[in-house]
Amino acid sequence: MHTLSLLTVDEIPEEADCLMIYAPSSDISQEERDLLADYAAEGGKLFVAAGPVEEGILENLYSLLADYGVQANEGIVVEGDREHYNGFLRQGPLALLPDMNSDAITDPLMEENYHPTMPISLGLIVSGSGGAVTELLTTSDMAYSKLDGYDLSTYEKEENDIDGPFALAVSIDTAGEGQIVWFTSSYFLEDAYNAASSGANSSLGMNALSSLIGETEAMAIRSKSLNYNYLTISSSTASLLKAVMIGIFPLLYLGAGVWVVLRRRGEQNEPA
Repeated sequence: MHTLSLLTVDEIPEEADCLMIYAPSSDISQEERDLLADYAAEGGKLFVAAGPVEEGILENLYSLLADYGVQANEGIVVEGDREHYNGFLRQGPLALLPDMNSDAITDPLMEENYHPTMPISLGLIVSGSGGAVTELLTTSDMAYSKLDGYDLSTYEKEENDIDGPFALAVSIDTAGEGQIVWFTSSYFLEDAYNAASSGANSSLGMNALSSLIGETEAMAIRSKSLNYNYLTISSSTASLLKAVMIGIFPLLYLGAGVWVVLRRRGEQNEPA
């Protein structure tokens, strides 16, 4: 893997199998945008992981998606369905558990019942014009985008927030056998979120790269590491387990104890 500065070249080198843009904190220039647009339109391969930034929106970068009928919305996606966010992570409704749609990139995870976690994500809306777009990851219908972004003070939906559902990752077939795979979280490959997904996030990222460079035989669930992994469950399931463990189980044990005590007293009071 090599670093490439778009400011120092007139075109993307032909020997580049894939160009990766990961977690940009500021927007690209119009010249860089045009360079990337030409590269993708002429058969180039792009892997992008770009989520919300603390100030503004990556307007030029996200305008690449508009060429293929994909709109990037402002704000940060909040999931309103407790089945679609990870209740064990401190981000709560911002730690999204999206639905996966069938594609060569996602099928290995779906077959093994793995669930990626997408934290602090931007919402995409696909109109379906300009290219063959596959929505890899999608929110529930109850998701919405908080326009306050990093300054949000409540997870509750407010008047100006944007209604979902949204795509959180897309695969776009461009002209000349080109392809773009785009994830709207800048954090999903970080160790903490990868561990929280039991490695699903890294497998998803590696499958996307394998698809882009044509290594389809390498698209699978990666081998387990020796690090601790976490059980990935939704917030509603976590609440149910808490209720069972904290409420129902103690009551059952208490009831069993009372029954044993009463039975023993009854046996002691029986006439010889």
